[in-house]
Amino acid sequence: MSYRLIGSLPKIGIRPVIDGREEGVRESLEAQCMEMAQNAARLIEGNLRFPSGEKYQCVIADTTIGGVAEAAQCAEKFKKEGVTATLTVTPAWCYGTEVMDSDPNLPKAIWGFNGTERPGAVYLAAALAGYAQKGIPCFSIYGREVQDAGDTEIHDDVKEKILRFAKAAMAVGQMQGTSYLSIGYGSMGIVGSMVDQNFFHDYLGMRTEFVDQMEVLRRIEKGIFDQDEYQKALSWTKENCTEGTDYNQTQSDAERKAWEWETVVKMTLIIRDLMIGNPKLKEMGYGEESLGRNALISGFQGQRQWTDHMPNGDFPEAILNSSFDWNGIRQAYMVATENDSLNGVSMLFGHLLTNTAQIFSDVRTYWSAESVQRVSGKTLTGKAANGIIHLINSGSTTLDATAEQRNAQGDSCMKPYWDISEAEAEACLEATRWPQGIKEYFRGGGYSSQFKTRGEMPVTMCRINLIKGIGPVLQLAEGWTVDLDNDIHEILDARTNPTWPTTWFAPRINGKGPFTDVYSVMAHWGANHGAISYGHIGADLITLAAMLRIPVNMHNVPQDKLFRPALWNAFGSEPEGADYRACEAYGPRYGIK
Repeated sequence: MSYRLIGSLPKIGIRPVIDGREEGVRESLEAQCMEMAQNAARLIEGNLRFPSGEKYQCVIADTTIGGVAEAAQCAEKFKKEGVTATLTVTPAWCYGTEVMDSDPNLPKAIWGFNGTERPGAVYLAAALAGYAQKGIPCFSIYGREVQDAGDTEIHDDVKEKILRFAKAAMAVGQMQGTSYLSIGYGSMGIVGSMVDQNFFHDYLGMRTEFVDQMEVLRRIEKGIFDQDEYQKALSWTKENCTEGTDYNQTQSDAERKAWEWETVVKMTLIIRDLMIGNPKLKEMGYGEESLGRNALISGFQGQRQWTDHMPNGDFPEAILNSSFDWNGIRQAYMVATENDSLNGVSMLFGHLLTNTAQIFSDVRTYWSAESVQRVSGKTLTGKAANGIIHLINSGSTTLDATAEQRNAQGDSCMKPYWDISEAEAEACLEATRWPQGIKEYFRGGGYSSQFKTRGEMPVTMCRINLIKGIGPVLQLAEGWTVDLDNDIHEILDARTNPTWPTTWFAPRINGKGPFTDVYSVMAHWGANHGAISYGHIGADLITLAAMLRIPVNMHNVPQDKLFRPALWNAFGSEPEGADYRACEAYGPRYGIK
């Protein structure tokens, strides 16, 4: 397990703040206060990991913080240690603004102990008032149940908020200073492929790097890739990637198909090397090429200029987005098909919050139960009974989405790479076929992944959209993948394109607004693409969006699970309207308001 980008992973700083009055008060609180900090650190470090596999790391202040001098000492330590977010903890009253974390650039939260002897909730309220007056968003963590002074247990509701804050804050920290690599640019008029540098810089703290697709062709022609790894990858591909049915009326000959396989394997190596570099290239005399672009995420334009002439990017995108390849089981890369950077960012959000591979799909078709009955003669049941949405795309769908992985209960799931077994990786590969690309779409050929998500899994679909006059907004829908009977699936799937991977999605509906019914979810979706993550992570996404000052315009998360900065409460009693007003008032995290 190793972080593959340049720089260090972010850390969380734990700040135990205390009533600074000595000769009795401070001394009586020292042990309890520091133990709160240590318990919070143990909770975070014992439960959370980065997508690369490393455990989260917390840095605790050397002493409790009773005044400005100790706050400054803590800040200096955190700066040296690479802390990118802070959690302040206290069981008691403290001197409000004198002990607060005053750095406006760090995501921050306060856990105020719900007790009666010296209630930390009083400090929590005072500090939040100070942050509100200064215009610094801060998350409030306050347990529902009163605890005794000597009780060191962290109650479940507090745990949930601490972990949700930590995941979102570390996602913010991981993005900062990395790159989005745009390989090519605009694809078929898809606006997300016209990469908005200001969005990446102002809201995510990321660079945008641009490489013409000609660089991929140059590296293919000049052999600028690890030749030994290429032979290993090609052999693995021949052994594990079964070619599917060729649906083209005019089919390529065996020689051409073999060349296309060789080319798409080379493309996979090259796109990865463009993202993160490869020291092997320096040994070959290509020092500049060996460095990569420090890209946490990339997008490949493909259509049309590339795919009219060369094999499509479906194989490279699908393999890179999966949790395994010829080098074994490893962290998935994030590669957006058609260079849809906004859907790529949506995939990235899900990846950073769950550590799992992500599904990239067209949000293609709403199928009502009546329409399914009409064309198939069959009745939708179970989660699908109210209708389904067809998620399908030729490119970036991870092979993890075959749903061949299993959790401890034996249910279909998608796992962080370190929990995936060799047998599960093999099962995902065996469930996938690779038909020749349809030449109506891909004149240069190539191979598209083909599978059906064969299992019912909880998932969350999300998408960032840029709206003139507002900026970025996030929409999301929690629901489930649906394993349709093959006699229904084959009829419906063949009406679109049988060579592409399909996931059938049933969003959770509640009879209100965009979630009145499944049709309304489809009708309110803001773009042609969606990013789908394993698990119901809507609440985590909403917390992350608030940290980035991105309002949420559509979600089906229960209101009691919403966790945004306390300051959002000052912008009105209706949560979504308040979210918009707060994000507008404070502006993008890294931008100039």
